[in-house]
Amino acid sequence: MASIIFSAKDIFEQEFGREVRGYSKVEVDEFLDDVIKDYETYAALVKSLRQEIADLKEELARKPQVSSAPSPSHPDPIDVAASSSMTNFDILKRLNRLEKEVFGKQILDNPDL
Repeated sequence: MASIIFSAKDIFEQEFGREVRGYSKVEVDEFLDDVIKDYETYAALVKSLRQEIADLKEELARKPQVSSAPSPSHPDPIDVAASSSMTNFDILKRLNRLEKEVFGKQILDNPDL
């Protein structure tokens, strides 16, 4: 991570040498005042985001870890759909089993469905 070289105070206190045909001191000072304001805003934002990260890490550490792995009897639909070895026949078989689970005896007893 890059380190910060100047603080807002360093920018404010910076003195430049003067020459006969130099920049307008007023314009330079006004510009540096704006730079200082931006710098302070960024510093506050970084501090706020670091605190938010710390809070979220702490919250995550307090929560119990839940496995997101699908169970063997209920595979993840995205994995099933993404499987390149799955054929239409395999899909139809799975759909048939699903219908039997959902509708149970209704399908077996009523051939019109």
